[in-house]
Amino acid sequence: MPLLLTFLAIILLVLLIAWLKIDTFISFLLISIGLGLASGLDVATIGKAIQKGVGGTLGDLVLIVGFGAMLGKMVADSGAAQRITDALIGIFGTKNIQWGMALAGFVIGIPLFYNAGFVIVIPLIFMISATAKLPLLYIGVPMLSALSVAHGYLPPHPSPAAIASQLNADLGKTLLYGLMVSIPAIAIAGPVFGKTLKKFQPKPDEDLFNVKPRPSHELPGLGISIVTALLPVFLLTSMSALKSVMPGNTLVALLAEPYFGMLLSVLFAAYSLGITRGMNMKAITKSMEEAFKGVSVILLIIAGAGVFKEIMTVGGVSNYIAESLKDVAVSPLLLSWGIAAIIRVCVGSATVAGLTTVGILSPLLVHSTVSPELLVLAIGSGSLMFSHVNDGGFWLFKEYFNLSIKDTLLTWSVMETIVSIMGLVGVLILNLFI
Repeated sequence: MPLLLTFLAIILLVLLIAWLKIDTFISFLLISIGLGLASGLDVATIGKAIQKGVGGTLGDLVLIVGFGAMLGKMVADSGAAQRITDALIGIFGTKNIQWGMALAGFVIGIPLFYNAGFVIVIPLIFMISATAKLPLLYIGVPMLSALSVAHGYLPPHPSPAAIASQLNADLGKTLLYGLMVSIPAIAIAGPVFGKTLKKFQPKPDEDLFNVKPRPSHELPGLGISIVTALLPVFLLTSMSALKSVMPGNTLVALLAEPYFGMLLSVLFAAYSLGITRGMNMKAITKSMEEAFKGVSVILLIIAGAGVFKEIMTVGGVSNYIAESLKDVAVSPLLLSWGIAAIIRVCVGSATVAGLTTVGILSPLLVHSTVSPELLVLAIGSGSLMFSHVNDGGFWLFKEYFNLSIKDTLLTWSVMETIVSIMGLVGVLILNLFI
């Protein structure tokens, strides 16, 4: 019965989000209340579960995601993202331009959320394509595949950060392993797959195609741009390792806290990309506020998924599923990836797919002997599987490049599928050594 209830709940969730177009947060709440009542919970218990689900899921995640959004906006608005791209393209040259685009997309994608990163890099893709006289998708796909990988695999992006929190995974290790898995995924989905796309000749809107990047003299220096963009990566990975070596050191313990590392990164960016370039604190604060508003919807989705998970836990549904699956002869990594992939194809949202998977499998995964950091990456890569017409990213790509639905499926959807499968392969290989 619990399995049937869960299956029906997920089907109804898909219908509410994908068919009736009801707000995702509200859909999660409605389904959670319905599942709670169907599981025999009284109204008071459901109310407490909703409160605990929201509070327990968000917690310090609000700080991590919020600070990540602030950092990303400053990197974008200051022109640091453009400076990094220009420099890497200059280093790689026309012959290896795809690899330069992929690396630039990855560096930019770490601090920037996907949609923001997409809008930032599109003018750069158009400009480089026109200057180098190379096909748009040949240039664009390597960069966009890297953005997608960063979005799905790496903290401080909302979905992997939230999944890591639910599974008690170390964010520093998750980021380190994610970097290892990202490299082959980007290489195959980006430059390698991109070489097959020269036959596609999209003709984007001329107004978009002629968008001009900012003049070089208005951009911050390359060194400070890279240091600022990658400071969270350095702090999260190095301090996590240092904490295990110096467990009693208060300063190291504080720096190893993800929210504090993100706070330092934001403060550094405010100084390096703001104050030193003539911005006053009022303008910097306004930019930070706008950045946080941009992720508020994502935080609500995460909160809704947390409520769904808590209702399943309180109602005994999660434990029943865990007991039912514990003897199944399938690797938890493969199981996690598969469920996330199925939900992604049905719902379209990578965030919803990842967090719903955690809600379903958390009792099984928390007690698994598999590295929780690898489980985060398995779910994250599964949540990127086969983006199609129910995903906002699909339409963003289609409209900017002015492609038909068929050609978008043959390019964007295939790229996302490669990213997802390569993520799984990378996780399974890494699991042999961890």
